[in-house]
Amino acid sequence: MNQRYMKMLAIVAGAAIASGCSSMAADTTSVDAGSSAITAADLAASQQRISELESALAARERDLEEAEALSGDASSTMASTSSDASLFPPNPKAGQCYARVLIPAKYQTVSEQVLKSEAAERIEVIPARYETAQETVLVKEASTKLEVVPAVYGEVEERVLVKPASTKIVEVPAVYETVTERVLDKPAHTAWKKGPATVQSANVLSQSTTDTGEIMCLVEVPATYKTVEKRVLATPARTNTIEIPAEYKTVTKTVVKQPATTREVVIPAKYDTVTVTKLAAPASEKRISIPAEYQTVTRTNKTTEERMEWRQVMCEVNMTRDNVIALQKALADEGYYKAGLDGIIGGQTLSAARQYALDKNLPAGSNYVPIEVVKSLDLNL
Repeated sequence: MNQRYMKMLAIVAGAAIASGCSSMAADTTSVDAGSSAITAADLAASQQRISELESALAARERDLEEAEALSGDASSTMASTSSDASLFPPNPKAGQCYARVLIPAKYQTVSEQVLKSEAAERIEVIPARYETAQETVLVKEASTKLEVVPAVYGEVEERVLVKPASTKIVEVPAVYETVTERVLDKPAHTAWKKGPATVQSANVLSQSTTDTGEIMCLVEVPATYKTVEKRVLATPARTNTIEIPAEYKTVTKTVVKQPATTREVVIPAKYDTVTVTKLAAPASEKRISIPAEYQTVTRTNKTTEERMEWRQVMCEVNMTRDNVIALQKALADEGYYKAGLDGIIGGQTLSAARQYALDKNLPAGSNYVPIEVVKSLDLNL
């Protein structure tokens, strides 16, 4: 029997809280979406809706009181159980709304110094030091060499035979002449020609008439001649023998007047000034102590775990138009609310309340107004 009353009480209380908060969220969303087109009729409907919700809330509170009376000892048993108590806000009061919110875990940043590298020793090598100096060094020793004295030449003129005397046979070509000669071109012959004998020449031998009535005459055609040129031999070819005299030429010849000789020449030693590098100080080493090195390391430690918490919030019971205008005015006085005082919980009002809560280190929410914000603004809603 006690379990039945416990279940009944949980259902009634949960329905009352969920209905009140969900109705507030729905009304807030609808008001925010249509805040740009609010009319007097809308405000009257909103007030009527709030009155209806207040009546429904009062009826639910009466049902809750009856359920608590019937539950008796079951309610005390339910309150002692921590897992069941978390489903209800602690010490709820009539006319107040609560929201169950997730409180995130808190973290703390801690800085400490840790050893980055231990103390050590570094060996630094000091290189050898060198200096430069000028020195005269022997580049090439003295020596001797044989030098050739060239021969002396002179020029003399001499007449030399270039080509001996000889004979040459010269061919005299034949001589031809061009003569003209009259030769027969066509021999004499007879031919038939049309027309009577009177029309033809006197050389008509006979005439006859054809079947068509034409007169044909046999005419004697005399021979024809033409004049042609002809090349004939006038003098035959022959040969002549010609004497060719010898040819001489005067040339200049180079002759040796004094033969080549040799002589010994002394070559002196050769010296040069050079820059040499000399060791001034040998290489050495130096030991340098390196102190230990520390660095600051920052880490984040979790100070509190995340948890679920019930918070008292503004709801349909106290979210009247006058109360909302008072909240907007208080936020505007603090410099957080910039819009007009329309008495509607919209996006700008919720955003201003949330920013105010964050700046004052108060509980904050994105879709509800905690009662701590109302109290901090000295509002009695």
